[in-house]
Amino acid sequence: MAKKDDNDSQNAINLDSLSLEQLSNLKTQEEQRLQMNTQRYAQLRAVAAKLSAARTALNEIPARGSEGREILVPLTPSLYAPGKIRDPNKVMVELGTGFYVEKTNKDAVSFLERKLKLVDANSQNIMKLVQSSNYNLESITMAMQGKMLEIRARQEGMRYQASQEKA
Repeated sequence: MAKKDDNDSQNAINLDSLSLEQLSNLKTQEEQRLQMNTQRYAQLRAVAAKLSAARTALNEIPARGSEGREILVPLTPSLYAPGKIRDPNKVMVELGTGFYVEKTNKDAVSFLERKLKLVDANSQNIMKLVQSSNYNLESITMAMQGKMLEIRARQEGMRYQASQEKA
């Protein structure tokens, strides 16, 4: 039996009761679900890497003696502009969707760590869905193979019966 959703066992499907065509459709749906969740997982891991890099960068800014220090400010992933640190203890943090807020380094690191924990928790949940989809795909594939063996056995039986009737 395959489960459509790990959290809802009432959605379990009796694979043995499905036709080969229905199993094929179910397999296609499960492959799409697996691909979508794998992409989500990759996106979350990319976000986690960016948050970790931001946290590391904040920890590398010395609290004192950095005023006036020249840095490169990223404008895009491949375009930088020269700049100077005005106050090493204050940074602008993106809250999301283009909203920024000024925070102290300590508060910014705390904010990034909370976000990182949230992203990690979501990543773990998505990984469970990926594992569930893999299990479901294996179950569906095994059920399809069983159905094909059944069909072949039935065909062989019919051939044998036809040859016995001729004799």
